[in-house]
Amino acid sequence: MTQVFGIGRQSFGVWLLAVAQTLTYAGVYYAFAALLPDLIVATGWSVADLAFGPTISFLVMAGMLPITGRMLDHGHGAAMMLGGPVLGAAALLWLSQVGALWQWNLGWALIGLAMSGSVYETCFAQLTRVLDEPEAGQQRASQPGALTARGAIIRVTLVAGFASSLAFPLGHWWGTALGGQTALAAFAGVVALAVPVAALGLSLLGDARKSVQHPAPMKGALGAALGQRAFWVLTAVFTAIWASHGVLMTYVLVLFADRGAGAGMAAFAASCVGPAQVFGRLMLMAGGARVSNRAATFFSLGSLALGGMVLIAAGAAPLLIFAFATLQGMGAGLLSILRPVLVADLLGRQGFGAVSSAISVGPVLANAAAPALGALLLSTGGADAVYATCLVLVAFAFILAMVMIRPPTVPHPEYPE
Repeated sequence: MTQVFGIGRQSFGVWLLAVAQTLTYAGVYYAFAALLPDLIVATGWSVADLAFGPTISFLVMAGMLPITGRMLDHGHGAAMMLGGPVLGAAALLWLSQVGALWQWNLGWALIGLAMSGSVYETCFAQLTRVLDEPEAGQQRASQPGALTARGAIIRVTLVAGFASSLAFPLGHWWGTALGGQTALAAFAGVVALAVPVAALGLSLLGDARKSVQHPAPMKGALGAALGQRAFWVLTAVFTAIWASHGVLMTYVLVLFADRGAGAGMAAFAASCVGPAQVFGRLMLMAGGARVSNRAATFFSLGSLALGGMVLIAAGAAPLLIFAFATLQGMGAGLLSILRPVLVADLLGRQGFGAVSSAISVGPVLANAAAPALGALLLSTGGADAVYATCLVLVAFAFILAMVMIRPPTVPHPEYPE
């Protein structure tokens, strides 16, 4: 069977993985932010107490990434992408029943373990291994419209970009009807649906170990990457961006309320971040080879910087929160898919799983720090401190990228022509 519903077998598998990623992200990543006001009421705990749970989850994820990267290089990506949602759903169900903070934190630690093998980092690396190995790349070069890793990653994120659009309305409805904590059980059901969808998608996509003759993971690839400036530049840029984005998205409902938006308007505006991510990715897809990864990176960083300024201005005109959601979504959405292709562009594909996972540690740690950082900023300097800090982080990333990421003068020796 080469086609499913008139779509190529691998292409249909990619679309199914996109749906699975949407369901997974809606539950394990966005449910906390979507339910935060209701969780405060339901538990009686402070924002800082509640936020420590997601912080733990990202710390666990960061600690696991070197391990999952090596597992990816040895062909275990598909198994992790199925086991992660199972564990994530179980953890959310646990969180819906807990009554003590240590139980709350334990549940989030399990979510961190689940995310380490099931979200974008693993999915993108798996797609890169299956679709863009040098041998496969040469084979596809003569096939018009052949599916590549960049194209597959864009397709996944076109759909998964709607995870926030799914999570925030559901969080608003379920939080009101069920209460913040019980609503977590409903989100567990959402994540559980990802398992059969991902299983079918992976089976259609194919096993890289069978479809392509893979070289053994190159020993020392990570060590070699650590000695290159590009590794540290990419790590610093994406760490700063994800610290800013993590703070803004964790407290987006609180910040929109500070700008004068009501609860319904704030939830609706927050749900617009997802469609904006999709719009940005469609722009990149339409640009195709005419838009270099470097140019797309600077466009994305500029979009985030402008979004930060617009959010500040929304204090005088609350409707500007929709403009902020659009700019933030476009910038962050593009950067999420540019990270793996920039790694491949600048550092090559040998040991890609280990190198990509190592670079992901910084952004994941930034996500870990984001809830606590946001809570600290809100408690000490209020919302204005959040706006200023996030804008400074984006400016730092933009300047660093502009100064240090240069146009390539020669093709990377491992990059197929």
